[in-house]
Amino acid sequence: MKKRILTGITTTGIPHIGNYIGAIRPALKMASSSDESFFFLADYHSIIKNQNATEIGTSVESIALAWLSCGLDPDRSYFYRQSDVPEILELSWILNCITAKGLMNRAHAYKAASSLNTNDPDKGITMGLFSYPILMAADILMFDSTHVPVGSDQIQHLEMTRDIATRFNYLYSELLTIPEPIIQDNEKVVLGLDGRKMSKSYGNIIPLLDTEKKLKKSIMKIVTNSLEPGEPKDSSNCTVFDLYQNFASEDSVKEFQTLYDEGISWGEAKEKLFNVINSELVPIRSKYEELSQNKEYINDLLSDGSKKARIIAKEKILKIREKIGINKIS
Repeated sequence: MKKRILTGITTTGIPHIGNYIGAIRPALKMASSSDESFFFLADYHSIIKNQNATEIGTSVESIALAWLSCGLDPDRSYFYRQSDVPEILELSWILNCITAKGLMNRAHAYKAASSLNTNDPDKGITMGLFSYPILMAADILMFDSTHVPVGSDQIQHLEMTRDIATRFNYLYSELLTIPEPIIQDNEKVVLGLDGRKMSKSYGNIIPLLDTEKKLKKSIMKIVTNSLEPGEPKDSSNCTVFDLYQNFASEDSVKEFQTLYDEGISWGEAKEKLFNVINSELVPIRSKYEELSQNKEYINDLLSDGSKKARIIAKEKILKIREKIGINKIS
């Protein structure tokens, strides 16, 4: 069987350096070593937490541009909007009908949300939040994905997908591929401007696709201690050094460590960080500016991607319908 990896891209917020280091760059590298790769914009997932139509639309556009600018090749990978493949939602309903409510009761997101309530544990809990692991399972099982990259917070969801697929295969036929996780054990927290995890909710992000000037301005805002030039600096738990390691060669990191030991000034350290990040982002920024001028081209790419994905999805859903008894009268 071909190695077929699938990655869902959450369409909330605007991409930042943390997304690039933790998700975009490793996923594209992984795709290059797989037989087939699927990347989809999970826009139906996004409305679970965000009902602002304008924000959703803006985020879908920004994230599509980010992945394409960073090197996603739609000629070598399936790249599509989840909402453009209606067979996924059909499969989601079918899976809903065989999935035990008790399994969904154990989902981390649902348990975390309900634990915040006092009198009514389900106050503010939508069916979207409660059952979204089933939609995630449909995303994966629709395309017979063999491998799914997951972080530590998503392992449970993939386990649920495997449980659901096993249940379907037991009831009907060995029709759904049981996916294997690619567990990213080396997944690390990317530090933001204030030393906490880089996150839009903390307001501490470094933009991925902004201008060179804005990139430098953001980097210069990184919080550091008050050590003067000439005083040795501790590179551990240092945002500047931590980010530098994600972009520089091993030799350059060693040289940077020496400069820390010798008391490099924070201004010079941030300047070096800017240079190494900017060097990698220059071609990405150039591609982004080019693509931003042609929105129809992006729409065409996503449309073509969904058409290719639907060839697989239509064939799969017909087989599933036949197995569950929903087909033409003969």
